[in-house]
Amino acid sequence: MDSIVIAGGRPLRGRLKICGAKNASLAVLCATFLCKNEVVLENIPNISDVRFMLGIIKSLGASAGWDGPDTLRVTPPEQVNDEAPYQLVKKLRASNLLLGPLLARFSEAEVALPGGCNIGIRPMDLHFKGLSGLGAELSLEHGCIRGNAPGRLRGARVYLDFPSVGATENIMMAACLAEGQTLIENAAKEPEIVDLANFLNTMGAKVRGAGTDVIKIDGVPFLEGGARYSVIPDRIEAGTFMVAAAATGGDVVLENLIPIHLQPLTAKLREARVEVYEEEDTIRVCANQPLRSIDIKTMPYPGFPTDLQSQLMAMLSTVPGTSVVVENIFENRFMVADELKRMGARIKVEGRMAVIEGVPSLQGAQVKATDLRAGAALIVAGLMANGETEIGNAGYIDRGYYDLEKKLTSLGATIWRK
Repeated sequence: MDSIVIAGGRPLRGRLKICGAKNASLAVLCATFLCKNEVVLENIPNISDVRFMLGIIKSLGASAGWDGPDTLRVTPPEQVNDEAPYQLVKKLRASNLLLGPLLARFSEAEVALPGGCNIGIRPMDLHFKGLSGLGAELSLEHGCIRGNAPGRLRGARVYLDFPSVGATENIMMAACLAEGQTLIENAAKEPEIVDLANFLNTMGAKVRGAGTDVIKIDGVPFLEGGARYSVIPDRIEAGTFMVAAAATGGDVVLENLIPIHLQPLTAKLREARVEVYEEEDTIRVCANQPLRSIDIKTMPYPGFPTDLQSQLMAMLSTVPGTSVVVENIFENRFMVADELKRMGARIKVEGRMAVIEGVPSLQGAQVKATDLRAGAALIVAGLMANGETEIGNAGYIDRGYYDLEKKLTSLGATIWRK
């Protein structure tokens, strides 16, 4: 993998446009398999995770290609090919979202156990529970998930023990073509869930309640497709730049976002004495005074997002006093702490809790990204640090951030690829 080098110590200043949401794009791409006709998807980020997903759906028989810098045309297949190749699936956790659509439309599915970042166990049991409740027969054989749905799936009442985003999406997509009504209780509420439901409804589905903990889906015989849909902006990309602006003492205006999606982060930044100004589709972040320590506890939406925890840990590493971070979603999110300590941070990890003692400054060092958001945290740390920071395994960062070096350079950072 490449490395990214940053000469730190410069405040970020300027304006920046946020891309479409990675996680929303991946789910919508999987959902196209429920449709009969071509779908045009807009505001899709040209990042490596999206390109991996395109490779997977094309291997299954779909026709897909770029029609501009952020627009995709996707024509789902009339029949699917054999299982998606493991070499692609192992790179992308979201490939498991093909299970629901394939079972619903084609009555069978064969998907290798997915890969992605090593941030936790993330079991498939909730996916299996929900899809089995709809009448699918699932088995795990030799690292491959095989599923059959004799006849049409049947609507059912499904209670999720944990509001899993992936399980909610998989069950919701499968239920769109099931016979009767499906009720998903304790459903995930993330904005990406709402966006997927909106896309499905645009295609002719009948999904209600997305964004609440109870989602109702009335099954229909088929989804027509043949429409255009624009995915929501990426709240995690926006949040990463908000934290970077605050951490460097900068002044940045972010455009093409939905401020309400960022309220958990906005509240914490304001608690840390960062000035945040919201308008209809923009946020301005100014850090004109010394920051103060805060405590964070990650929770399912609308709680503080786990995908922004690492970035905020980097920012807090130079804030005077003691900050505490509690990780309730993924048990391996704290692997970035060891890399931050190489830059001079004082972080003590005990189970799912990290205690951060602020130091006067970070020092540039050679570090490596252990996952996507850890890589983003090291970008933030490199921007803050004195001297040069070289971040290895930059391919992790490319999974979720488009044109990162170009965007940061436009804000005054000194950053390049090695």
